[in-house]
Amino acid sequence: MTEFQCSRFSGAGVDCARGGRLVFAALDFAVEPGCALVLVGPNGSGKSSLLRLMAGLIRPTAGALAWGDEEILKDRESHAGRTHYVGHQEAAKPAMTARETLGFWAAMRGAPGTGVERALEVIGLGHRMDYPGRYLSSGQKRRLALARLLAAPAPLWLLDEPSVGLDRDGVAMLERELAAHCERGGVVVLATHTEIALGSNAVELELGDFTPSREAVLARMAGEVV
Repeated sequence: MTEFQCSRFSGAGVDCARGGRLVFAALDFAVEPGCALVLVGPNGSGKSSLLRLMAGLIRPTAGALAWGDEEILKDRESHAGRTHYVGHQEAAKPAMTARETLGFWAAMRGAPGTGVERALEVIGLGHRMDYPGRYLSSGQKRRLALARLLAAPAPLWLLDEPSVGLDRDGVAMLERELAAHCERGGVVVLATHTEIALGSNAVELELGDFTPSREAVLARMAGEVV
């Protein structure tokens, strides 16, 4: 198993605007190595947007996110190399087998193909690894997306509703792998509407606490900075 030498993952004074709307403002967070951060809040509070900010896929309107002392946007390539982001996009390709799909993705990450079969076995797709994606159920497709976490080790896992589509056994598998990742010194950030057991090293971040004030919204509309 890969042991990680992780840094603290943090954000300070982070604002996020999407579609001209200020979603959250003045958000601060910090996740230590071996710990998990659970994003909670109602629909529209910005959980998915914050995960995309953390992945370096979009820029904050204000503030900064850092891995250790380095702002993630100063070296996007390095940050991409340390990050696994699993969003809502379907991982399975209709004409490719689960083994082929995961092998292609692992190769793109520079990981040896030797980890592909093991990842599929651990994730519960060992008996379906040679099935084309079109024959996988929605839950099996979700497992295939999560298999990326194991096929190419990376210290930072960013997961958007990772338990969607999983049955009880699938959720238990996810909980085991999240716990194992943290035990190896990794960092987990996830958004979820369902209960996932993460142990004592997990803390919640309520995005509703960072709803923009009326003054901040008006200032943005006026093109000013509060």
